[in-house]
Amino acid sequence: MQKKKKSGSQNDKLNVVKPFETGLRSGFENKEKFPLWAYPETLEAVEQSYRVDNCRSKSEFIEKAVKFYLGYLSANENVNYLSPKITESVDAVVHGSEQRINRNLFKIAVELGKLSHMVAAANDVSNETLGELHAMCVDEVRRINGMIDFEKAVNYQRSE
Repeated sequence: MQKKKKSGSQNDKLNVVKPFETGLRSGFENKEKFPLWAYPETLEAVEQSYRVDNCRSKSEFIEKAVKFYLGYLSANENVNYLSPKITESVDAVVHGSEQRINRNLFKIAVELGKLSHMVAAANDVSNETLGELHAMCVDEVRRINGMIDFEKAVNYQRSE
């Protein structure tokens, strides 16, 4: 194991520990040792939590915590980039859906118009009956939340 000598001062170069000189990556290869100052309650929390997080040591737990925090900080910086991109993407999806819905509503309105004209041409309906039919249909659509069932309409018309 190779260590750089320290003169005892905190400002000296950090220790570099390289226990294995093989090409395989080991637990301490390329890691640097440094003093850590922390409050007792922080160290107690690390002591209680490092095994729960499946860490083999408190050092591994602290390193994972630091990497997590660095990721958090860089994510905050990326919000300014990602937020508009996500908004653009959602807007494009909504706009595409809106276009498809509008095309389908137009086709349905055309078909309904054709049916209305055929029924009006085939039947002689008074204005009073037409008004009652309109009121009945408005109430029915509200009651069934727009889910019109043709079979139920036929059965209703046959029952009167």
